[in-house]
Amino acid sequence: MNLTTRLTLWLHRQWQRRGLFSMTLRPLSALAGWLVRRKEQKIRHDPTASYRCPVAVVVVGNIIVGGAGKTPVVQALATQLRALGWTPGIISRGYGVAVGPEPRIGQGELQAAQFGDEPALIAAQTQAPIAVHPKRVLAAQALLRAFPHVDLIISDDGLQHLALQRDLEVVVQDARGVGNGLMLPAGPLREPPTRLRRADWLITQLNADQPQPDTPHPQDPARCLSMTLAPHRLEHLASGRCIDWAEWRDRQGETAVQALAAIGQPERFFSMLRLNGLTLSQTHARPDHAALSRQDFADLGTGPILITRKDAVKCRNMNDPRLWAVDVLPVFTRPDWIQELDGQLRLRRAASSPFTRS
Repeated sequence: MNLTTRLTLWLHRQWQRRGLFSMTLRPLSALAGWLVRRKEQKIRHDPTASYRCPVAVVVVGNIIVGGAGKTPVVQALATQLRALGWTPGIISRGYGVAVGPEPRIGQGELQAAQFGDEPALIAAQTQAPIAVHPKRVLAAQALLRAFPHVDLIISDDGLQHLALQRDLEVVVQDARGVGNGLMLPAGPLREPPTRLRRADWLITQLNADQPQPDTPHPQDPARCLSMTLAPHRLEHLASGRCIDWAEWRDRQGETAVQALAAIGQPERFFSMLRLNGLTLSQTHARPDHAALSRQDFADLGTGPILITRKDAVKCRNMNDPRLWAVDVLPVFTRPDWIQELDGQLRLRRAASSPFTRS
């Protein structure tokens, strides 16, 4: 585990309690809260400060830093809403990529180095067109110019990007909940915990052995649900061969299996593998969005190395026979929630009311 990863883990531990570290930084958190409120007031009182898309907009985001599980939710929305008659497109920041003044637009198999690892993964898995740019308004406008048949934009992240009006908000959290309840830098939050009450849907990603965190929730408790991720298939990156999870696991026998993850919460990936019947001889955590190279795998053993599908978009050309990408399926406690969201979305678009939050 490198120094960056160690510091990140230490910081997240501090943010789960109100110790000396957090209390020392609390005045800066108060300042951050004031800036958030000021930004919201400006958007609320100045109609020209935000952009209303001519198509429906659903934002999937979180208020906590460090990766909360947005990507599988975005993929599920894009896939199921397409089946319900929508033509979705995706916008994203393109984290870790120098996009430049103009958005980058693509569809299908995209290069992670040009679009970012998460956008490349989402594009490959959903086949939806995608545009990346730090300014979501520019990304949305560029996407609609390039793909005028799109009638629904799903924003991967961007909950705090209020310049883009939205019809619905889906907030994703994990077992950390709201941590110590404080905003950055004293805590892990981008917005106050009460922001969760204004979400249209709140989804909590949990492993099977984790309890539901005690956090504020939307006014309608029926719009709170949990999500677990389960491995269902693996792809051998060097050959492209795919195999069912249970069959692959049973074939391993006494073989030493390792796992590496460069995501916001690597331990969540490792725990999922263990809970689904795998014994890991080694685990290797890397910083979120890390640009993986052959050197990251040089000191690992000769046995299979399991990686996330998000990391696989950066490793496909390594031709390392040890690498297997794990495909996961989200399992929701309310399987019909996207159908209900679809109904909400159609009603709000019919009303044609701009996005407001009181």
